[in-house]
Amino acid sequence: MTAESSVGLPEVVSEREWRARLAALHEEEKALARERDALAAKRRRLPAVRVEAAYTFQGPNGPCSLSDLFEGRSQLILHHFMFAEGVGGWPDAGCVGCSMFADGIIHPAHLHARDVTYALVSIAPLERLLAYRDRMGWSLPWYSSAGSSFNRDFAMSTDQGETFGVSVFLRDGEDVYRTYFTDRRGVEPLGGPWSLLDLTPCGRQETWEDSPAGVPQSSPYAWWRRHDEYG
Repeated sequence: MTAESSVGLPEVVSEREWRARLAALHEEEKALARERDALAAKRRRLPAVRVEAAYTFQGPNGPCSLSDLFEGRSQLILHHFMFAEGVGGWPDAGCVGCSMFADGIIHPAHLHARDVTYALVSIAPLERLLAYRDRMGWSLPWYSSAGSSFNRDFAMSTDQGETFGVSVFLRDGEDVYRTYFTDRRGVEPLGGPWSLLDLTPCGRQETWEDSPAGVPQSSPYAWWRRHDEYG
């Protein structure tokens, strides 16, 4: 560290040694990526549980069902966003960690292109959610579960208070199935289109993936678009 810098420098070596050590690290990174791909393949083969209860949410256009949250698509990623009494920021702001996570969510057009909707749900009244969404500059759909047993049934509201998570759902007509849940595990690695699609039953829908029979697939890269160029 120099007198002019407050940042601790790493070890300084020749370019030849740096490239050799970089190559070794890349091999470890590739091995980890292969393990992550294999884990995603197992996730796509998880069994599902049917959601039996009929829940009513409040959205900008009025009451809606869980099926309505899909916006006509077959898969739904639902962020259980902590916004309730007892959570830091109440009553005017939601959880700071949930807010940071929402800040990092990619443009939803990339998920829509793979038949996936991304939405937030909280137990706070809808007017508080929409006011906070406006403050944060978000456009993600956000629904209130106030007045329903949704948060408690899904273990987001407990006797110990509110908690968070990300659930994934699959829709077949009016039937809705829960296929995955982070269960209070850290969600820091999530946010980009690929990591979110890896949570869904159909994955990225690319031909290299090890997916169950019947999952639609197309060539890698071929479906990618700028977010304003999807048909």
